[in-house]
Amino acid sequence: MGALHEGHLSLLARSRRENDLTAVSIFVNPSQFNDKGDLKRYPRPVAEDARKLKAAGADFLLLPSAADIYPDGYTYRVTETADSGALCGAYRPGHFDGVLTVVLKLLSLARARRAYFGEKDYQQYKLIKGMAGAFFLETEIVPCPTLRESDGLAMSSRNLLLTPEHRALAPALNLLLRSKASPAAVKRKLAALGFEPDYVEERWGRRFAAAKLGKVRLIDNVEK
Repeated sequence: MGALHEGHLSLLARSRRENDLTAVSIFVNPSQFNDKGDLKRYPRPVAEDARKLKAAGADFLLLPSAADIYPDGYTYRVTETADSGALCGAYRPGHFDGVLTVVLKLLSLARARRAYFGEKDYQQYKLIKGMAGAFFLETEIVPCPTLRESDGLAMSSRNLLLTPEHRALAPALNLLLRSKASPAAVKRKLAALGFEPDYVEERWGRRFAAAKLGKVRLIDNVEK
């Protein structure tokens, strides 16, 4: 969705190593935002993103409008019924319908042999991989490790919206996730530090967390 950082560019670099041509899409997808204020605040430095992509060797940039992607007005959509209601899906109604629908559309347009997704959004990756299998898509869904700042914070476009005070506090999310404390204890400690935690849960061999700092919602996950 743009506001590109080194995590995004690492996906591009891997694609360039493994393929002849690499296309990148930038589209701030309105259908996956349950909070319209969050949609309005989402950073959109398109010109800077295009410059970064050109410098990193992308062959194509797909930059559609909402009208391009949703000529039907989002009346047709993809719904997953097993895992999309957990974790972020429990706190962001309709979010994964929007994610899966737009990814299906983008994959249908690109017809790529492979598509690369970061593991920071592990639930998203898992749902997209499942969708690709369920609909017999020819595109292989490739997971890529989360890239982090030097202090452990997972790279995210939303980090640009953190105040200096909250940016200094944000690495505690990953630090606590990696601790031996129970999920309930991690959640209590996050709240004591000033986070507003949505969840800390374990599933799929990982520990997941989502928490707000001010108006910015951060997510992370680590292997157990």
